[in-house]
Amino acid sequence: MTTTSDPITLEIVKNALSSLADEMALVILRSAYSPIVRDSMDYSSAICDLSGDIIAQGLTNPVHLGSFPDVMRNIVANHSDGMVPGDAFLVNDPYGGGGMHLPDVFLIKPIYLDGALEAFAATVVHHSDLGGIAPGSMGLQATEIFQEGLRIPVVKLFEAGKINPTVTAFLEANSRTPVELRGDLSAQIASVEACERGMIQLVGKYGSTAFRGYLAELHAYAERLMRQEIGRMPDGVYEHEDFVDGLGENPDPIRFKVKITISGGDVVVDWTGTSPQVKGAINGPIPITNSVALTAIRCAIGADIPNFAGYMRPIKIVAPLGTIVNPTLPAACAARGVIAYRMLDTLFGALAKVPGSRIPALGEGGPSVVSFSGWDGGKAWLITDGILGTWGGRASLDGVEGISSPGANLSNQPIELIEARLPLKILRYGFATNSGGGGKHRGGLATIRAYELTADEGTLNLRSDRRDHLPAGAAGGLPGSPSMTYLGHQGAERLLPVMPMETITVSKGMQLVHIAAGGGGYGDPRERESDAVLGDVLDGRITASLARDVYGVVLAADERSVDVEATVALRATDIPDETLQDSQQRLFAESNGSLKLAV
Repeated sequence: MTTTSDPITLEIVKNALSSLADEMALVILRSAYSPIVRDSMDYSSAICDLSGDIIAQGLTNPVHLGSFPDVMRNIVANHSDGMVPGDAFLVNDPYGGGGMHLPDVFLIKPIYLDGALEAFAATVVHHSDLGGIAPGSMGLQATEIFQEGLRIPVVKLFEAGKINPTVTAFLEANSRTPVELRGDLSAQIASVEACERGMIQLVGKYGSTAFRGYLAELHAYAERLMRQEIGRMPDGVYEHEDFVDGLGENPDPIRFKVKITISGGDVVVDWTGTSPQVKGAINGPIPITNSVALTAIRCAIGADIPNFAGYMRPIKIVAPLGTIVNPTLPAACAARGVIAYRMLDTLFGALAKVPGSRIPALGEGGPSVVSFSGWDGGKAWLITDGILGTWGGRASLDGVEGISSPGANLSNQPIELIEARLPLKILRYGFATNSGGGGKHRGGLATIRAYELTADEGTLNLRSDRRDHLPAGAAGGLPGSPSMTYLGHQGAERLLPVMPMETITVSKGMQLVHIAAGGGGYGDPRERESDAVLGDVLDGRITASLARDVYGVVLAADERSVDVEATVALRATDIPDETLQDSQQRLFAESNGSLKLAV
């Protein structure tokens, strides 16, 4: 590290800031009310310097973290003149506020020492409901943002230390779950106040002038380190395209096209050629597009770069206005998460073409979201259940299961808590047989979640993807399996679209089975160690039929050992990749094609 200050002091300051950001995250985790925050961990924390540039991030949600700069630019540019100690700002509006979608509410608190502004404590929390046409405020059927819930421009929740009761009254009046909203907002308040106490102590220890100098050096260090890492990549233009399956009963594919240009220590991420914005709630405002690009570049490099905004300087993002990755008012964006993860997959596809890439095969393509809701005794009940997830196979390891996309840091909600507080029974929660894409290193298995409604009636909203456009394999690996959602009642069942453009009415006894997509495989499946294939059969991950038809591994009659001679002979035959892929998808469908899974 080339510095003018003591590098040990800089390391101490950097780690102190990181610890404070993590403390903020833990405060929210331990004091939030709603399951989507407390159990799914759909929130993030950061600290910014007095210019609004990030100087620390909590170990939270990557697709949130790169969005803080957009909100901070707005606050610093337009609200600094009227800002005083004790203020705190609230905002969620994607159009003019810097927000991502309406459930994600930012709380930003300026931090002062001896009357001088020194930093900002920043949080964003996915609130369980902010009104709109769909419970949970994430309905795909919205065609404009005015249908999605309460838009909050930058407003002061606190002014000179006093809370504004009018703001909280507006929030609670527009939420189906006001108790959870109040509790989660209180968790955000506690979080930024904890940061304020720590920052005052930290800045006071070194003095304002010295502390600001340390931050400038750490920004410069993060930039140098990022440029060095980018400079290790061969210069060139790397392109890729991918698709979201589309909306409704007869979906039209939505195209994502990216061109990544690496030149020296700079990167340009260009989304020219991506589909226009759509009349559905999956448009992605520019803060999420910026955030995903930063996430992808950081995944592609090997160095542990400090979370100072200097690392962002070498990265330029081009997103044409009016496209699905940079929509204009009044485009709906409540369910924009699905395109955030498709952008990430598209970026990974391009970065995988960089020589020496460490990018794995694609995973499930981001969490599916199943939302049940209803009313009981004049009070709403609601669950927004994000279903995670699996990674694709890697260059030297299989994909992993039960873990969120690299773009998220979320968790599946515990079934015991769901059943304890909601009129739902979880019938199955596990992995789908024959779902991971075949490869020398197998893709992770798909997650299954099956529900039964025990209330008299309720509503259902669904967001999923990757049925027609499967998670791609890498280096000769096979694609993962498709996502499937079955809804059934009294012996009748139907396959739901990946993204239904309606709220579905459900009644007591209805069952829903969701199977997320499986991860793609890495490398030729015929090169997988036969003992590893046998282990997968013994563990119930794949069937003996798939071991034979995809991996070319023949098992003995008892299916507990490998028939070595038959395996050698079968693997010597030339079988087209298309045949292997067809076999994999057929065997997946045979194992997972019905609501009989749930009973």
